[in-house]
Amino acid sequence: MASHLTKKEEKSDVDGQMLQPLLLNIPQVAKMLSLSRTKVYELIDTEGLPVVRFGRAVRVSLTALQQWLDQRSLVA
Repeated sequence: MASHLTKKEEKSDVDGQMLQPLLLNIPQVAKMLSLSRTKVYELIDTEGLPVVRFGRAVRVSLTALQQWLDQRSLVA
């Protein structure tokens, strides 16, 4: 999956290599999938898009997102 994160959202490690975050917020997921935030929340509620909740904060694991997409492409 190609990264659609801005330079500000990416972090670099001690070697200067760019790292992707483990968890994405809903706007980041929406941008990566070229969908609206509303559609992403709909996918969470109706299609089982996996999320991690920290109080009111909703995050999506980059790994879980990739697996969820892979599973959907096998079905379609």
